[in-house]
Amino acid sequence: MDDELRSRVEREAEKHALLNAVKHESEANVGAVMGPLMGDNPAFREHADAVPGVVGGVVARVNDLDHEARRARLEELAPEELAAMEADDEEDEHDLPGLPNADEYDQIRMRCAPNPNGPWHIGHARMPAVIGTYKQRYDGWFCVRFDDTDPETKRPDLDAYDAILEDLSYLGFEADEVYTASDRLEIYYDHARRLIDAGGAYTCSCSGEEFSALKNSGKPCPHRDKSTETIHDEFEDMIAGVYDSGEMVLRVKTDIEHKNPALRDWVAFRMVDTPHPREPAADYRCWPMLDFQSGVDDHIVGVTHIIRGIDLQDSAKRQRFVYDYFDWEYPEVIHWGHVQLDEYDVKMSTSTLGTLIEAGDLDGWDDPRAPTLQSLRRRGIEGEAITEAMVQLGTSTSDVDLAMSSIYATNRNLIDEETDRRFYVREGVEVGLAGSPPGEANPPLHPNHEDRGVRHIPVGDAVFLEQDDLPARETRIWLKGLGCFHYTRDVLQYTGDPIDVVRDGDVDVVHWVPAAESVSLTLRTPDGDVTGWAEPEVGSLEPGALVQFERVGFARIDAVDAGGTDHATDASVVAYYTHD
Repeated sequence: MDDELRSRVEREAEKHALLNAVKHESEANVGAVMGPLMGDNPAFREHADAVPGVVGGVVARVNDLDHEARRARLEELAPEELAAMEADDEEDEHDLPGLPNADEYDQIRMRCAPNPNGPWHIGHARMPAVIGTYKQRYDGWFCVRFDDTDPETKRPDLDAYDAILEDLSYLGFEADEVYTASDRLEIYYDHARRLIDAGGAYTCSCSGEEFSALKNSGKPCPHRDKSTETIHDEFEDMIAGVYDSGEMVLRVKTDIEHKNPALRDWVAFRMVDTPHPREPAADYRCWPMLDFQSGVDDHIVGVTHIIRGIDLQDSAKRQRFVYDYFDWEYPEVIHWGHVQLDEYDVKMSTSTLGTLIEAGDLDGWDDPRAPTLQSLRRRGIEGEAITEAMVQLGTSTSDVDLAMSSIYATNRNLIDEETDRRFYVREGVEVGLAGSPPGEANPPLHPNHEDRGVRHIPVGDAVFLEQDDLPARETRIWLKGLGCFHYTRDVLQYTGDPIDVVRDGDVDVVHWVPAAESVSLTLRTPDGDVTGWAEPEVGSLEPGALVQFERVGFARIDAVDAGGTDHATDASVVAYYTHD
């Protein structure tokens, strides 16, 4: 990062850090700063690895000020933004805007309605994060409803039902109720019958092409004026499976001349020949379309507020026709834009990810290269960090950018103090030792917590260093936790110099592992696997443990094999890279 860019980052970071600190009347939070900083400054994203380090320094300086000094500095830097922030004290208490007409309801009731055609990718986390946060804010209620009434096009994955609930728990929320639409077909059939009686639906055997031509010209379907008795008979035949796919549908009678052709006599039920994968639903062939099914369910469970993508605006308009026939009150609706994610090469789409997994291009839903919640969880990222980042995006109708660096910054704050330090050398170069160095190194498990104790690293006759850390000949180097060495004649000669040589800036500090007793460790990263060697005690860690490999990054221990390797006495290890 050049000096000019660093100055720009520092200026913008100071503004956002001050906004964060003044708003909450507390110290600024790096994770909370990163989201709006990267969102307002797209040019910073290509430097995402370096930006958090600069932001951390700025946040530290802001946190050294008291509240009045922070506010005064913010008024100097960004007076208009300060005024806007202070204009609405009620909204300043929350990261999300207030729900429309919230005070008109005895209880706020919301729903998260996933299609269980696969586990959640990162973009899916936005809905439960926001709904769960609103539930907490209003002491409300929310359910998970699996909208699985498309057995063919978006075919449900039987493993996804439980996987999605696990993802929800990982994000920090539990649903008050869980419903599965494919268990509720008789409810939808009953409401279809009531709609027919109200004159709001008719059976239609037009081909798709025939009806499309009529609809686009604003002409009524010839089946529109069937008798109620005939419509009932044909609908019951649909339920009985008399018709094949495409032979018959049930349409909601709307306005055939409506200015939006997509709203003209839309399909409520259709025939599907492909059996549903869930056993209780496998015998059904007459399936509701999502707009009908979800509209009925929202009313039955008393949903007061719906959040959905802005591309689904027509859904609300279609459903209002059904609500009008039944004299129901339609819920409040919030439309928001899509989440666009940086960093990943893989498209954030359940179907795309499933195809890549099936082809063997990804090892599974938790492959570190996959933008899924299962992957982030396996990498050791806290669900709280994802939830906070999603809430910070708000509910704008515009598409919003999510920088993974903002998730990483928040997660770093959550795990740093609890995570022990270790050494890991990637694709190490072996270098001999001479000069009688200490027989064991005892660096602290955590530099800020001496009470946790030290590590026990046997030194031996040689060490592994990273290729980039190999010093130039006839220069000194400090092996972290061990001491000062002079690189000469292809060996590292122990000098015994005091730590002052490091403080004076004359000697570089590098990490290392003993060549004889190191543990083979494969680090799985979003960019591919990295092989190397870790200090011996890493081989005795339990799967699930978080570590910070000094000068490399955080990682989660995934598997330990006690079989041993050429260089290890105890184990070989697989760890998943978290972030730096």
